[in-house]
Amino acid sequence: MLVLVAPGQGAQTPGFLTPWLDLPGAADRVTAWSDAIGLDLVHYGTQADADAIRDTAVAQPLLVAAGILSAAALGDIAPDAVAGHSVGEITAAAFAGVLGDTAALGLVRKRGLAMADAAAITETGMSALLGGDPETSVAHLEKLGLTPANINGAGQIVAAGTLEQLAALNDDKPEGVRKVVPLKVAGAFHTRHMAPAVETLAKAAAGLDPADPKVTYVSNKDGRAVTSGAEVLERLVGQVANPVRWDLCMETFKELGVTALVEVCPGGTLTGLAKRALPGVKTLALKTPDDLDAARELISEHTGA
Repeated sequence: MLVLVAPGQGAQTPGFLTPWLDLPGAADRVTAWSDAIGLDLVHYGTQADADAIRDTAVAQPLLVAAGILSAAALGDIAPDAVAGHSVGEITAAAFAGVLGDTAALGLVRKRGLAMADAAAITETGMSALLGGDPETSVAHLEKLGLTPANINGAGQIVAAGTLEQLAALNDDKPEGVRKVVPLKVAGAFHTRHMAPAVETLAKAAAGLDPADPKVTYVSNKDGRAVTSGAEVLERLVGQVANPVRWDLCMETFKELGVTALVEVCPGGTLTGLAKRALPGVKTLALKTPDDLDAARELISEHTGA
């Protein structure tokens, strides 16, 4: 049984889209998306530097475009389940047929702009905690006024809050935490700091006509499989200001009997978590088109198993 997953913000690196645009029709497709949403995805995916693509309003549509493009390059595949981390849930909604590709990119463009505006109100950020006991870490974060914005499983929690709160965390790590790593994001996503973006996104979502998922859609709100397109869209709006529970998604993968996990471009983050939390599950990250043949082989072995 195969699950196709999409990474969230922070996975982007300068030039990561370049090799994908050499595939037949890819550059034209991304150019059309760029025109549709008013953002030059080709430029940002090939020429822009790390600071430029760290901008929330840029990073989010760029990641969704890369995810959709790389999944399409796999050919006519039918995963048994899909899921996405943070903004990757919009990519997963496109995989599942809940939203068309252009509609997904239009929604994520508005999401990125709204979250960038919310992030500009107060200087905030996010840091990953490596190691430690989850309950101990969560209690410690709350004591410092921080939010456990991503509970990722495999010994990783992401804290979010003001820069002052994150600096205090650096000096006062929870017991057992080996390292605190600042993330390449421009705000405290999935916290109360993003509340202003929720209303904007809700208005954008109201103009969409979602279809019910064609495959099992696992929501990172609580790891539950969602069968209604309307509920998927409602959850996409609410998750902007609420924690991501990727740990619960991986628990659901276990319950579903997932045997293989493929992470679309720019892959690596979610496969790394799966290797630690899902022993025995085969994983593959799409980083460049050179990974496509191996991914197709894995998919053929595990789809519908």
